[in-house]
Formats: sequence, C-alpha cells, structure tokens
Amino acid sequence: MYGREYNGKKLNFEASGGLMNSSLVMQDFETDSYWAIMTGEAIAGEFKGTRLRELPVGEKMRWRDWVKKHPDTLVLSVNGREDGPDVYQRYFVSPRGFRGTEARDRRLPTKAPIFAFKLEGHAYAVPHDRLEGGQTFQVGDRTLFLYRTKGAPMFESTVVYQSRNGGFEQRDGVWVHTASGCRFNPKTGAFEGGDRCPERFAGLDTFWYNWSLSNPDTELLK
Repeated sequence: MYGREYNGKKLNFEASGGLMNSSLVMQDFETDSYWAIMTGEAIAGEFKGTRLRELPVGEKMRWRDWVKKHPDTLVLSVNGREDGPDVYQRYFVSPRGFRGTEARDRRLPTKAPIFAFKLEGHAYAVPHDRLEGGQTFQVGDRTLFLYRTKGAPMFESTVVYQSRNGGFEQRDGVWVHTASGCRFNPKTGAFEGGDRCPERFAGLDTFWYNWSLSNPDTELLK
C-alpha cells in the first residue's frame, strides 16, 4: 500500500494499462504521472523520479478469510455479481510468468513467491517458504521479524516488524520482542502486551520474476 500525498497534492491512482517487466504501472489523475510499483518510483510525468511512499498497513487475503473477520463488508461491483470464473487460475498454477516472461536471475524459480522490500536504497527479498512460523534477519541497524503461518496460501500477506532496540526470540514457542517483552499473536498478526512494541515494516509479496527483473541487484536474505 502506498501513500497518496506528494508535494502537497493528494493523488488518485488507477491502473495505467501498461506494464513494466510484466508488473503493474499506475497512473495518477492529477498530474498524469506513471508509477512503477516494482521500482517504487514515478517513471514519467510531473513526478518523474519521485519514490512511492510505502505504508505498512496493507493486508492481503482470500475473500473467505476476509469475510470471516469482517462479515458486514460491502462489495463494490460493476455488474452486481463477483462469482464468475477465476480468470487468473491458470496463471497462478503455471510455473511461467505473464505471457511467458521468465526470471533472468536463476537463484530462485521464476514464479517463486517472495516477500521483497527496499531499505536505504538496497533491494532485498526472501522466499515465502523460509518464513513459515517466523524468521528473523539483521539488515543494517535493524532486526526484522517476518512471519507466515505454516501452510499459508500464497495470497496471505507476510507480517513484518522492525526493531532498532533489541531483537526477537522464541520463548516456549512464542515469539517475543526482547527489548519490550511484547509477545507475537499469530491470530492478530501483532505484538501485544507492552508499551514499546516493535513497529510494522513495509514491503510487498510478489513473484521472484516480477521483482528481480526490475531490481536486478536484489540481495536474498539468508
């Protein structure tokens, strides 16, 4: 998820209809600038060179899981029904990228699901299958905690927290932020039980080919 305010302007985005390395390019109504989500910046228009401002609040899940949490949800629909055939089913089960696009970086398979982010100008990624049950990484002066439930579907968002003060460790099967004593609750995806709990961290879940084609210098976290 990205912020909408840039240089005092509140922008409204839509899909531009264009792709960059098979990944979405957005367009804003107000300045007609084009924004590539995998590079994180505007590639044309008034805001060319401006970086997208990521917000660590996005949550991605299947409809059946969402409606359990929010049973009163209203669905925006053009035709009044959204129960038609899944036009993306073949794409998700195929090992190939959109229209046959393949990753040039062979460290991971083309369609490997990853969590990816940028920090201080550097691009990072880690495969989903390394994050089930929780994992920690040291990146610069920050300790990152990344979590996916075991057996989680690809569509589930990775939960990520950052800490500059203390790390994360498991105590009796529960992840704990050592500086504050806050404990991670997998059901809510939040650290709870303290006043100085760690902060959420921004990034996105995507496929390896989408990210690596636009960010060829990506470091895989180990």
